[in-house]
Amino acid sequence: MTIFVTMDKLINYLLEFGQLNQQQLDLIKRKAQVLELKKGNYFSEAGKIPRQVAFIEEGIFRVCYYNSEGDEITKYFVDENNFVVDIYSFNQKIPSSEYVQAVTDCTLLVFSTESLNDLSATIIQWDSIINKITEKALVDKVNKLSPMLAEDATTRYLNFLEKFPNLANRIPLSYLASYLGITQSSLSRIRKSI
Repeated sequence: MTIFVTMDKLINYLLEFGQLNQQQLDLIKRKAQVLELKKGNYFSEAGKIPRQVAFIEEGIFRVCYYNSEGDEITKYFVDENNFVVDIYSFNQKIPSSEYVQAVTDCTLLVFSTESLNDLSATIIQWDSIINKITEKALVDKVNKLSPMLAEDATTRYLNFLEKFPNLANRIPLSYLASYLGITQSSLSRIRKSI
């Protein structure tokens, strides 16, 4: 099956962070590879060095890890029109401590390290655009994680529904419970009480 991806979402996203001319946009399109990832498959895995970055055209990922007791913990979710990568491990070229797993079937536009280096060497403002995107992603990540530390479980769930209404019905309850830091049975009780 041939996947038709216009790359308009990617281009519009990049243009939010800086100006690019048509020749530069065409180069970016040529460097991106379309990848379909099935639900449950991993984009990157703990213990491996991430060697590519993906723009999510369609689908949802979760970033997760295993704690010292062997429990799987969902740190956060990443949905359409965002880049996904363990940025620290990617930049430092070190093995990741996290898994990036498809929660739904996903369509990605993937850039290899080599492609990103080529774009950086060719497009003067590329590094500035990527830095702005990275900064936004880090702020978004902190905003997703920090408020939850002081909230009770019901408030965390209600805030999740308010902030991410398009995710709630698309992710398994087990992942949502893990993200909220509660058991699946506690989440079920909270959902019934609202």
